[in-house]
Amino acid sequence: MTVKPVHVIGGGLAGSEAAWQIANAGVPVVLHEMRRAGVKTDAHHTEGLAELVCSNSFRSDDWEYNAVGLLHAEMRLLDSLIMACGDAHQVPAGGALAVDRDGFSNAVTERLLAHPQVTVVGEEVAGLPPADWDNVIVATGPLTSPALADAILRLTGEESLSFFDAIAPIVHADSIDFDIAWRQSRYDKAGPGGDAAAYVNCPMDKAQYEAFIDALLDGPKAEFKDWENVPYFDGCLPIEVMAERGRETLRHGPMKPVGLTNPRDPLVKAHAIVQLRQDNALGTLFNMVGFQTKLKHGAQAEVFRMIPGLQDAQFARLGGLHRNTFLNSPKLLDRQLRMKAMPRLRFAGQVTGVEGYVESAAMGLLTGRLAAAQALGKEQAPPPPETAIGALVEHITGGHLEGSKFQPMNINYGLLPPLPAPKVDEAGNKIHPKERGRAKKRLQSLRAMEAMRGWKAAS
Repeated sequence: MTVKPVHVIGGGLAGSEAAWQIANAGVPVVLHEMRRAGVKTDAHHTEGLAELVCSNSFRSDDWEYNAVGLLHAEMRLLDSLIMACGDAHQVPAGGALAVDRDGFSNAVTERLLAHPQVTVVGEEVAGLPPADWDNVIVATGPLTSPALADAILRLTGEESLSFFDAIAPIVHADSIDFDIAWRQSRYDKAGPGGDAAAYVNCPMDKAQYEAFIDALLDGPKAEFKDWENVPYFDGCLPIEVMAERGRETLRHGPMKPVGLTNPRDPLVKAHAIVQLRQDNALGTLFNMVGFQTKLKHGAQAEVFRMIPGLQDAQFARLGGLHRNTFLNSPKLLDRQLRMKAMPRLRFAGQVTGVEGYVESAAMGLLTGRLAAAQALGKEQAPPPPETAIGALVEHITGGHLEGSKFQPMNINYGLLPPLPAPKVDEAGNKIHPKERGRAKKRLQSLRAMEAMRGWKAAS
């Protein structure tokens, strides 16, 4: 039996993961990436596969009590390339899994190029794929080429939804003043690498915080004219947009001072704290956590050097803003993530209406498995909704409230079928009412992993 290749358009996290899953099923795959043909985007800087364009964090790695950590665990169980390369190139990040972005991208690229079932082609797919490509995954992400995006819109008769996505600045570590800043993870929580001091903390008193907020609000912002009516995604708000929502917003968001103690003055609590997270394996670069911004470049250095400890900061990269797009997936896609109007096309990644690196890669993993099963003439259903991956599928194919506007979503326990909060633990001991919500999350995670093991065994 001759198996026709699956074509994957887009070499980001979703496309790379999809190609890996297809190839490991014994099905040939052609991965098309326009950046390898010199076609640029507003956010990418290299030709590498799975390039990280915003944060270098895959967020929490706690599978028992955090939904994204559960997603990590499910993907590892399903032999994820993205998780394997992320684990191999992790950098200290407290309870999160953060990666050296260059080492991670290089590893993904090398493993795909070396796979005998994978062909990587540097080209832009301008418009709908050729008719003889009967099994296609579109994983072009938030920066889909205009020609392909326009063709999809004409096919569906829909206008794509869109929102802004912002990028945080990166600081050279040797320009941070450690006579003011200190290393500590919030609540001293160790991450996957075992480091409980993975973050750099820059404290502010009330006067410093108020002056910073004033400068942030008054600083010149980038203007985007035709884009100005596009909404922001709440999970990636520019810091000045958060400040516009109230002067105290940042103190309860990325600048919250809880769980941290200044070793030089442990009895005095900071009014606000800016955290930086290691961005590369060498520890020479740190990104400003939650500091996505649309401030103009000239203003960024001036405003951010008001932060104690960063007064002499040198920036390896300043922040930026780019447009993000996604489909009205509940209307356009079936549960196999195929386009109803043209079932030979599957969609994966952020374009489907999931948000976040891990969520995007998870949809690539699933579409890769579904496309490979189709190529082999097999029936394959998505994972059950009790799993994190299955819950994401439910969300993007109809889990939002009918009549409401479909919006992107990170994985969270609210997407999984509910369970009653337990009143006693496994040993029969009474659980304090305040801890029952946490215990419920663990039960949901245990149920999800059991369901995913069953789905894998039946696949």
